[in-house]
Amino acid sequence: MLSRPFNQCSKMAPLFLSFLWLFLAGSLAAQNPDLKIPELGSRAAVLMDATTGTFLYIKNGDDEIPPASLAKLMTIHIALSEVALGNAALDEVVSLPRESWGINQPPRSSLMYLAPGQTVTLRELLLGLAVPSGNDAAVAVALRFASTIPEFAERMNQEARRLGLLKTHFVEPSGVSEDNLTTAVEFALFCREYLQLHPETLADYHSVTEFAFPRAENVPERYRNRPGTRIQYNHNSFLKTFAGTDGLKTGYIDEAGHNIAITTEREGTRFIVVILGAPAVYRGDRIRDEDGMKLLTWGFEQYKTLRPALDTLPPVRVWKGKEDYVEIAPAEALAFTTFRQRGEQLRWETELTPTILAPLPEGLFVGTLVLYDAQGELRRIPLITTHEIEKGGFFKRLWDTITLFFRSLLKPLSKGQRPSYLV
Repeated sequence: MLSRPFNQCSKMAPLFLSFLWLFLAGSLAAQNPDLKIPELGSRAAVLMDATTGTFLYIKNGDDEIPPASLAKLMTIHIALSEVALGNAALDEVVSLPRESWGINQPPRSSLMYLAPGQTVTLRELLLGLAVPSGNDAAVAVALRFASTIPEFAERMNQEARRLGLLKTHFVEPSGVSEDNLTTAVEFALFCREYLQLHPETLADYHSVTEFAFPRAENVPERYRNRPGTRIQYNHNSFLKTFAGTDGLKTGYIDEAGHNIAITTEREGTRFIVVILGAPAVYRGDRIRDEDGMKLLTWGFEQYKTLRPALDTLPPVRVWKGKEDYVEIAPAEALAFTTFRQRGEQLRWETELTPTILAPLPEGLFVGTLVLYDAQGELRRIPLITTHEIEKGGFFKRLWDTITLFFRSLLKPLSKGQRPSYLV
């Protein structure tokens, strides 16, 4: 399914968004009616432009499915948010309560192999979450920022609500429980927010391919000659098999099947793929990875992020105000998603309201910026005032009234200014 750019969707209800995506689906697709949509074996999947928030593919995007270890991204997010607030430090040593030891995790857990007596920093725990996907690391991080696991889960849910994720719900921080729930659409929205807030995590954690723990410095001095180091590898195969991939996370539990969140950047375009519910069968991860490969390949073949360069727009005339001109600016980001073959010979025009009268509030709509390429119109962006203009004095208003009257006699008011420029 296709949609136009929609940058505020993380603040709206997913059910409403589903109808909106259906309504907007034809906008890009109509430009290419022969577009072949990938067929996937996983239960739910989405492809999103990470810059613009445009959903380019949605399959069962609102189905509620356990995220499995994808939940650890929310755990990392909360920890890094606390670091950003100054309430924690990456190099601080984190205590390891009994609940966090590897031997106390559920059967078949992925582990960092935390154990009593170890000295571990928050940075190492976050690596333990990102690379080997340690359930023990998730518990240790959760108990660093909350008194109990349920209390930390409530923090996860509060953050999900703050981000507008209405179907996403957590009961614990590792993803081991089937009672954790999310949707492909909501998790993609979360991943986009996560990357905007924590861009450093791609290099520092999610693109790291191997993790060695415990090292000599992590164990008591008497064990440092034989610390029992295990080397574990990142389960995200796309880091090695699909050029440009630098994140994010895989996950599996029996009740969900195989899940993955992928992000890949090529030539200035970054996509996010979320796949949930690849079959929980032997080598079901291959189905998941084949689906991810199909979506990313298709996405980069068909679409790109266009970032027009735009000089400062000239001010527009204001009548009957204390000032004669007001500055204007686009009300939305200029970057947008378009087909790969579009975007050559970019130019823009403005269509402005013919007569703009004071008083003017800041943020008033006064016209439209229209972007064109060699094939025709590409996008329309509202133009708004950047500051307030107060009403002028009596004689200023009288003079402008007379001027406007004679202007109307000389010629009909034009539809608006349409200067054309190269971008």
